Parts: sequence; C-alpha cells; structure tokens
Amino acid sequence: MLDYDYQSDTRPFSRVLEDIGAQEDPKLHLGELVHAFGERGFGALMLFFGLMNVAIGIIPGTTTILGAPLLLMGLQLIIRREEVWLPRWALKRSIDRETYRSGLETVLPRLKKVERLSKPRLSIMTSEVSEVLIGIVTFLLSVILVLPIWGGNLIPALIIATFGFGLMQRDGLAIVIAWVAVGLICVAGLVIWLAWTWVSPFLLPVWDWAQSLLPNAWTWLTGLP
Repeated sequence: MLDYDYQSDTRPFSRVLEDIGAQEDPKLHLGELVHAFGERGFGALMLFFGLMNVAIGIIPGTTTILGAPLLLMGLQLIIRREEVWLPRWALKRSIDRETYRSGLETVLPRLKKVERLSKPRLSIMTSEVSEVLIGIVTFLLSVILVLPIWGGNLIPALIIATFGFGLMQRDGLAIVIAWVAVGLICVAGLVIWLAWTWVSPFLLPVWDWAQSLLPNAWTWLTGLP
C-alpha cells in the first residue's frame, strides 16, 4: 500500500482511484479503500461504490459486495456518525483488482471532467440535516442495489455516486442534481402506479376472458377434450 499522509491528502479523487488500481496485490480489499480515502470518508466511499456498481455491476454477485457497505453508510449518515465504520468481515471482502481496473477505465475520464468543474458551493445542501436526508435516500437506494434485479442498479448507483461526490467536494450543486433525479424517479413511479390503477380494471377482465379461451382453442387444435 502506498505510504501517503491520508489525513492531509490533497490528491484529486481520480488520482486516488488510479493509485489504488496500480497496486500489485491481485485482490482489492474494502479495508484498503477505507484507508486510502482517509478524511474523504462517507462521500468518497459512496462515490466509489456508486461508480463501481455502474461499471461492473452487471457481473453476477458484485452488486451484493458493492451494495452492502452502502446500506451501512446510509444508516451511519442518518445517526450522524463522524467516521465511517464497517465490520471486520466487510473490510475483508474483496474484488479482483483487474476487474476494478477495467471498471475504472470506463468511469475515470468522465470523473476527471466533473472534478475540474466542481467547487464548494450551496453549503446548505451539505448541512447536517441534508446529510441525514441523504443517508435515508442512500439506504433505500442501496436496498435496490443488493436485490438481484438485472439492470436495476444503474440509476440508483448513479444517484448515490452523485450524492457522494457532492459530499466529498462540498459541492451543493451536485447534491441538487441528485435530488432532482430522486424526484424524477418518484414522479415516474407515481405515474406508473396511477396508470396501473386506472387501466387494470379494464385489462384484468380482458385477461380473464383470454384465459377462458385457451381450453377451447386447445380442443379445437388437437381434437382432444
């Protein structure tokens, strides 16, 4: 592991990610990430796990490994814990470093562009109350991440990563963007629910009628009762 003074680390986050990928150990353990991110804490880990869920979440089993720590971080933001705490079993969990490097190649160019545009602003969006609300949403989105839903990790992971980036950089604009995305998801869910509520009374009788035709169709095709 590289010998950095993590408490006064001024490297851009993208550089931190690159240095992690450059290590020779074929396994990348979660404990190494917690140590490498230093005082960046919650925001850095949320950003990292969000990006990795986007980049390699399609690989079976990775969403559970990458999503479970986000559940814990969401809870710790809610209770206003100062530092990230993860159990020993979680710190020992690992992914292949080569898989990490491949995923990093996908997200790193975009991350560097966003880093250049980011700066501390809209401090109200990174206040204590805001962090609690972010913790609640992060926990709920993490529940979706750990479920075996193919392709269902993309939008929640992007939102969590955006929240994490905003917290890490103290960039309230990034957090506003994440909240807008959460709002759009809620509106979309409400529209789908209302549409189903209004349409289902008409569709269900049609479905029952179609099912009632199946036995008659089978008899007509086969000549069997």
